[in-house]
Amino acid sequence: MLNKEWNRILEDEINKEYFIDLMEQVNKRYENSIVYPKKEMIFNAFKLTDFNEVKVVIIGQDPYHNPKQANGLAFSVSKNVKIPPSLLNIFKELRNDLGYEIPSHGDLTYWAKQGVFLINSILTVEENKPSSHKGIGWEEFILEVISKVSKLRTNIVFVLWGNYAIKYKEVIDEKKHLIITSSHPSPLSARHSFFGSKVFSKTNGYLSKNNKNVIDFKIEKNLLDF
Repeated sequence: MLNKEWNRILEDEINKEYFIDLMEQVNKRYENSIVYPKKEMIFNAFKLTDFNEVKVVIIGQDPYHNPKQANGLAFSVSKNVKIPPSLLNIFKELRNDLGYEIPSHGDLTYWAKQGVFLINSILTVEENKPSSHKGIGWEEFILEVISKVSKLRTNIVFVLWGNYAIKYKEVIDEKKHLIITSSHPSPLSARHSFFGSKVFSKTNGYLSKNNKNVIDFKIEKNLLDF
């Protein structure tokens, strides 16, 4: 259901009663409502970034709830979709930090394929109803996912934007990993501490220091077919 090593790492979790119940609930909601992302893209983050390839974890809240936006990666939108305000602010910080021009689209697949695990804490949402799948089991599952990455990997960069994501600090071992926190990139809070946080250069500096390949954050390469 997930991908390669993720299936092995999370085998016990996806066989727990709560997760089986979660999947039943999600399937029913897809049958009875308009739900995003497309069903086959729910676990896109796991399929594009395998467990052993994770270098950076960026945690979002839940998928975009407008048509054609969500593609299974936190903050990412499908090509030919207008870049949402929070993602535009991420690109502005990327420009200010590394000098890259704001890209023409917001598909972050290129990041995911380099080891940036773009995961929401809730993986599904109903059309025009933000947080509509809150509390049905996704949060428990993703908490275990983050915990596993912390316990079983070393020298991972965890990027926590806003109070919602910062709650995950409790399951991350700061002795083994780098945690970067700031306000959320949304227009309501980006000015507090997100802008000027230099999250991208800090991330690559830490990866380089720990003998890992850095991330090429230049999105326009995403126009190529991978």
